[in-house]
Amino acid sequence: MFKLLDNLHHTATGLDGLPAWFLRLGAPAFYKPVCQLFNQSLYTSTVPEQWKCARIRPAPKVSIPTRHADFCPISITPVLTRIMEKSVVRRFLYPTFLSPPQILSFSDQFAFRPTGSPAAAIISLLHTVTSMLLSNPYVVVISLDFSKAFDTVRHSTLLEKLAQLDTPDEVYNWLVDFFSGHTHCTVYRNQTSTLQSINASIIQGSAIGPAAYVVNAGDLHTVTPNNHLVKFADDTYLIIPASNLNSRSAEVDNIETWASTDNLTLNRTKTKKVVFVDTRRKR
Repeated sequence: MFKLLDNLHHTATGLDGLPAWFLRLGAPAFYKPVCQLFNQSLYTSTVPEQWKCARIRPAPKVSIPTRHADFCPISITPVLTRIMEKSVVRRFLYPTFLSPPQILSFSDQFAFRPTGSPAAAIISLLHTVTSMLLSNPYVVVISLDFSKAFDTVRHSTLLEKLAQLDTPDEVYNWLVDFFSGHTHCTVYRNQTSTLQSINASIIQGSAIGPAAYVVNAGDLHTVTPNNHLVKFADDTYLIIPASNLNSRSAEVDNIETWASTDNLTLNRTKTKKVVFVDTRRKR
C-alpha cells in the first residue's frame, strides 16, 4: 500500500477533494489506515458511498466538437477509489484471465490484459489472415463498431459473467456493490449539473471498467468453424476465409444478437469490410 501511494502520479481529483499529491506526500502516515480501510471494504463487500460519486468532464473527440456525440464522457472518481480498483483487478481479476471458465474466452482479446497490447493484436490479425491465404484465394475482414459500448453495458449480464470467474465470494459481492448505487455529475464551462444515478455502463475512467469489459466480451464467439475474432477492447474484427464466405450474414447476425443481450448496439453504418488477397499468386 505504501508503494501504491508513494508512486502516485499527477491525476485529476475526485469529488472527495483528496488530491494525489497529498496522498503521495502523506504515504508514510496514511498507508496503514488506508490498507485497513481497503481490507475492511473487501471483507464486508462494501464500497463507501463517496467512492461511487464521479465528476464527468467531457473530453472532445474531434478538434471542433459540435454535437454531444463529439465528446467522450470520462468519469473522474476519487483517487482512493482508483487505487482500490487497481488492487482488486491485479490481485483477483487478472489471475482468472489465465484459466477462464468454459463459457468465457480471453485468448482473442488483446486490450486491458497483462499480456495484451496493440502490437500483439496486429500480429495476431496479420498471422490469421496470412495463414488463411495459404489455402484460400482471399480473406474477408469485417471491422465491427459498437455504439458507446462502454456506456451502455448492462450490469446484470456483466455480473452474471463475473460470477463465472474463480474469485472469492467477498470479492464478487464487492463487485456487485461497486456497480450499484453509482452517481455522477457533469462539469462543463464552470457549471456543474446535479448528481444523477447510473444504471448501466462500466464507467469510463475507472480502473475496473476496462477489465470488466474484457469479461463482458468474453462470451462473444464465432458460430462457424475456421472463422476467427480479434478483439481490442470494443474494437472487434471478424475474419472469414473465402471458403466460409456464405457465413458472413450468420456471423454478423450472431454478433448483433449478442450485443442486444448485453444492451449494446452494433453500428452497421460504421461497420466496414476489407478483402485481403495474395498479390503474388495468380488470380
